[in-house]
Amino acid sequence: VQSVLKPSHHKDGQELNALLNAPHMQALLLAHDKVAEQEMQPEPVADEKIYENVGTYGGETVKIVRIEKARDIPLGATVRNEMDSVIISRIVKGGAAEKSGLLHEGDEVLEINGIEIRGKDVNEVFDLLADMHGTLTFVLIPSQQSKPPPAKETVIHVKAHFDYDPSDDPYVPCRELGLSFQKGDILHVISQEDPNWWQAYRDGDEDNQPLAGLIPGKSFQQQREAMKQTIEEDKEPEKSGKLWCAKKNKKKRKKVLYNANKNDDYDNEEILTYEEMSLYHQPANRKRPIVLIGPQNCGQNELRQRLMNNEVDRFASAVPHTTRSRRETEVAGRDYHFISRQAFENDIAAGKFIEYGEFEKNLYGTSIDSVRQVINSGKICLLNLHTQSLKTLRNSDLKPYIIFVAPPSQERLRALLAKEGKNPKPEELREIIEKTREMEQNNGHYFDTAIVNSDLDKAYQELLRLINKLDTEPQWVPSTWLR
Repeated sequence: VQSVLKPSHHKDGQELNALLNAPHMQALLLAHDKVAEQEMQPEPVADEKIYENVGTYGGETVKIVRIEKARDIPLGATVRNEMDSVIISRIVKGGAAEKSGLLHEGDEVLEINGIEIRGKDVNEVFDLLADMHGTLTFVLIPSQQSKPPPAKETVIHVKAHFDYDPSDDPYVPCRELGLSFQKGDILHVISQEDPNWWQAYRDGDEDNQPLAGLIPGKSFQQQREAMKQTIEEDKEPEKSGKLWCAKKNKKKRKKVLYNANKNDDYDNEEILTYEEMSLYHQPANRKRPIVLIGPQNCGQNELRQRLMNNEVDRFASAVPHTTRSRRETEVAGRDYHFISRQAFENDIAAGKFIEYGEFEKNLYGTSIDSVRQVINSGKICLLNLHTQSLKTLRNSDLKPYIIFVAPPSQERLRALLAKEGKNPKPEELREIIEKTREMEQNNGHYFDTAIVNSDLDKAYQELLRLINKLDTEPQWVPSTWLR
């Protein structure tokens, strides 16, 4: 049985770094076992092209297949050892092997260009093939398994929630066919036939990258992450949990700090791999709320205020709820929705708040309905939220567009704050940078995009550009939003 969880220096019964190789060009298939000059002659058989010959080899019936391999380009197949045999274990979509239709999973490779393959380790086969190009002649024992015709697989689009580098992965069946990607990349998964190793393209690569790449399947990746976490926890028990304990700020907050809703900042149990995505174009009359997230002192409040001041007819904020009594100058429904503590607590229990908290014995909160009111008025609702609220908002029907506002380098951040008359200590700057790293690690899977605020004017222009793009271009959103 082929084991995917052995490192690649284990050889028996396992798919390893061997590949039969080459996308890009159509496989040049020679119709007969004849000399090359006859390639252009018309086929003698009218109905059916003869792509392969059948012969005998050591008393066994074999097929002889010819495929053109371009130099330095993989053909798109992987092999494994079974005792002395070298067996084709996977045909990768988009490669010449697949387009030719001549190599099949389960075929045993006996010879390539007259060199005996049986008895060789797959790594030797790989080295041998790497030096070959031009017409390759394979002698194969056809697979005995009569596989049903492959079902037409539907392509699924996923957002990656982890970085992947096949050159660092001892388990990938073939490093050269592995597809590297980064957290946040959109991947088009075209085959999940092997649950451990999916075949995929990165969004935008299909045209210049005809051969699909291998990526770890969802459950396989979850298993390895769980294993890795267990090993790390066993190794360093004293460190576990440190990441989740941000330093408490002892200074009394002047403004309201909304507490976490029932959700944790991060679900420790959840192992993030891929999230299925679909393209969504926001309707002209139902604008997506824009959420600005970032550590304190990184400019998200200033950016939000500038949008509100510059384009009054276009942007609005959600009217908050409070249990405190109305002041003389305030108008109910404009400044706040004033409600009783009992009504507020009932709404919390009913999950109506995106976020809420207590300040000087009064409750304050932003409700899903008050955001919906802004959307229904045709305006864009601007929200500055704490990371704890993102899960609730994303699980609502509001389809938020979440922008992370990140600080620049420590030195640039110090200069920016100095401009505002602030003089932060080096440890305060370090804390902002550390908080940024922590937010990205724990909540980065919720962010649609990020802006680095190294200059408020430039950051404002970039923010406006991103918001305008929502009107003109479809965006990837979780598929669950559209079901």
